[in-house]
Amino acid sequence: MTTDAHPTTPPADRSDGDPTVAPVLPDGFVAVVKAECPTCVTVAPVLADLAGRVPLTVYTQDDPAFPPGVTPLNDTDLAVSWHHGIDTVPTVLRVAGGAVEGRIEGWHRATWESFTGQTGLAPTSSDFSPGCGSLSVDPNLTDTLAVRFGGSRLHGRRVELATLEDEAEAMFDRGWTDGLPVVPPTEARVLRMLEGTSRGPQDVVAIVPPALVPVTVEQVAINAVMAGCKPGYLPVVLAAVEAACTDRFNIHGLLCTLWFSGPVVIVNGPIRNEIGMNALKNALGQGNRANSTIGRALQLVVRNIGGGRPGYGGIDRAALGAPSKVGWCFAEDEEGLPAGWPSLSVERGFEPGQNTVTLFAGHGPIAAVDQISRTPESLTRSLAAQLLAVGHPKLPGEAMLILTPEHRRVLAEAGWTKARFREELEPLLFLDGDAAQRGAGGIEEGLPNHFAGRKVPKFRKDSLMIMGAGGDAGAFSAVIGGWVGGAMGSEPITHPITK
Repeated sequence: MTTDAHPTTPPADRSDGDPTVAPVLPDGFVAVVKAECPTCVTVAPVLADLAGRVPLTVYTQDDPAFPPGVTPLNDTDLAVSWHHGIDTVPTVLRVAGGAVEGRIEGWHRATWESFTGQTGLAPTSSDFSPGCGSLSVDPNLTDTLAVRFGGSRLHGRRVELATLEDEAEAMFDRGWTDGLPVVPPTEARVLRMLEGTSRGPQDVVAIVPPALVPVTVEQVAINAVMAGCKPGYLPVVLAAVEAACTDRFNIHGLLCTLWFSGPVVIVNGPIRNEIGMNALKNALGQGNRANSTIGRALQLVVRNIGGGRPGYGGIDRAALGAPSKVGWCFAEDEEGLPAGWPSLSVERGFEPGQNTVTLFAGHGPIAAVDQISRTPESLTRSLAAQLLAVGHPKLPGEAMLILTPEHRRVLAEAGWTKARFREELEPLLFLDGDAAQRGAGGIEEGLPNHFAGRKVPKFRKDSLMIMGAGGDAGAFSAVIGGWVGGAMGSEPITHPITK
């Protein structure tokens, strides 16, 4: 992990020399100002007047000679301002025994007179001016100041790069990427990412296969930074990591298979909208930061912490792979679901409005096209035909069905609930044991011959997941094909998101 260089500014007066220790303020009144603030310029004569009446210490954030008429102390490194929570200048503090007992911000004559106990302040100036933002809360400085004064909570190994070393190339060379450039996880960026969760940086999230290494919140945050996540995404990433590393989902087996699939992450609950996820047009594609980076962060954790790397030197040996191995995450269109159509997470046992992730070992998508059907019976048969082809038309499979609004409307306008749609769909999802046996139709692949004369379910009981997403226009739903289910494969898992 690289670190940010600190700006070179003169240090504030501090007796202990430790930047993480708050400077002790003198008793009396303490004012914090900056020369570039018009309100501070307005109150400069007031401060000069007050300095002759009461014990007053003035700290300046930018110009060591400002304000005139007093002898200001240098706070250009912003130690006093950061440690004492100065958000606005001018701010005046009342200090006793080194402790702040009160504060006022901006300029308001009556308030200043009441606060200081002095009357007749600046009789020729305006009565009110709101002040300006403190440099200690300047967005360009907050991350650096948090690192400098906050004290590092991070335990990650620091990696120092040479001055002429290219950051992106350095991370490629060290094998930290998935083949795409990653964001350098500086200390400031990781600290900012950790603001997205209330969990402690050293809390263990999961044991990550294949190396079975414990991963902490901090380590997940580092990989989330690298993936391009925002802090608000971190709770979703943490939940996805927890879910992926369960025996039920079996990310280890998913890594080892020669099959295509990788973890597909579906998000339900209010957090979808809070972090700006896309559940509508192009929901399964590119263009949305949250969708694009959450799944990628999960995969980077598995790669960088668990050692799940692809290729002949790694454990991930998929014959072809799929984009889901880079990272695939999207949200369900809960607002667009018809009455009687519970969301994916609700159907899987969670309360409406609860934030969850559902992980499915999948790849694709495969188009499910039907632009003609206007009855639910016809559309259901059409979708069943596509589902029967998942993996191979003569073999059982695993799948998720994503219905777009046009197809959902055909079903809903006929009064079909989600339960009714399932009831009508499931009897259509059986293989004919005679037609599906090995050698039938001139195709050697297929079911063993002892299934002859039988009807064989295409999907295990209750294994087909159905959800809603996509744009309003286009009678094109999608099937995401899956890996092997059951005890020897991967079971879909829905897991709560904890902020």
